[in-house]
Amino acid sequence: MDQSLLSTVEHAFDFAQQQVRALTERDPNFYPLYTDQGRWRHEKPAWTHWCDGFLPGMMWIFHEETGDPQWRVSAEKYSGALEIRKDDREVHDLGFIFYHGTYKRWYEATLRAGSPDHSLKDVVIHAGRTLALRFHERAGCMRSFHGADSNFIDIMMNVGIIFYAALETGDSSLLQLAHRHCATTRRTLVRGDGSTSHEGIFDLETGEFLRQTTQQGFRGDSCWSRGLAWSLYGFGTCYGLTREPKYLETAELNAEYWLDHAPEDGVVPWDFDAPEDGPLSRAQVDTSASAIAAVGLLNLAELTASEERRKACRDCALKTIGSLAANYLGDSVDGWEGILRGGVYHIHKDLGVNESVMWGEFFFVEALQRALRILRNTV
Repeated sequence: MDQSLLSTVEHAFDFAQQQVRALTERDPNFYPLYTDQGRWRHEKPAWTHWCDGFLPGMMWIFHEETGDPQWRVSAEKYSGALEIRKDDREVHDLGFIFYHGTYKRWYEATLRAGSPDHSLKDVVIHAGRTLALRFHERAGCMRSFHGADSNFIDIMMNVGIIFYAALETGDSSLLQLAHRHCATTRRTLVRGDGSTSHEGIFDLETGEFLRQTTQQGFRGDSCWSRGLAWSLYGFGTCYGLTREPKYLETAELNAEYWLDHAPEDGVVPWDFDAPEDGPLSRAQVDTSASAIAAVGLLNLAELTASEERRKACRDCALKTIGSLAANYLGDSVDGWEGILRGGVYHIHKDLGVNESVMWGEFFFVEALQRALRILRNTV
């Protein structure tokens, strides 16, 4: 079984490289967001500007796994063009751009080569400090791009860059700020059963938490699957950085909900509470949420003390990765330009529904990398 899965994953990883190479040759210096009818270049709106780090992030992963120097050349080119965004105060996504995708990976590549370039780490730290400027003292959290009174669960994937900046510089006030954001998010957006809300709204005069709501989920009280994946992965990352037990407990709680509600193949509906039929039916999967959660589950398998949980997380993650690689690759549709089909960006705005989405591409490639390393050590 593992040998068959390994072959499936290897094919998907090769295909991913093929698709990214074709994109950069066809449309150089373009940082896409989502496909429309399988094409990256189209006239539909972006809604927000948060995905540029994912394309070079994939290039760094390809270089890490293959050693191909051309991937590093491309990764440096596409990463370097983003440095100016270390001062971007319009988005809450600098962790996606600089921590997960570009400069942290670039810096780590220089470490592995034995010639660390600390100026690259300085860019990550700078971006972390910029993101921290979004912190609202009374609410106790960072505001989303959607408004000063809004916190998104997505920010849990970005707060890691603030922890990183704080720990690398010994900045205790920055560290405390990041901890406060996590505590507020845990209290207001993570429910007792491990499910999550997409958005929380605060009274900015008093700091009082007012309500859970959503921009992209089915309802304010539903569990939008990508949001749960962000929380699972994000709290696990924060635990890995700080060893704060509450973060591990939260990631484990998120994982329990995911494991209890994911279908047999691991590929989840776009919202766990979506109806059985109609235009917002749960029949619409979100492969991007599934890919994010697969990496989050593999991370948690390395962090949790429970052998039973470790095995459940690993098994679900590998099954999910195998399902995505076997059933949702773009190579099954003529002319499809993305790697992974079946992603969802914003279902209510009809943007990127049942398409390839750049975060889905990146976290799928990260999942493939992790699966390759596991399977090659067990086959």
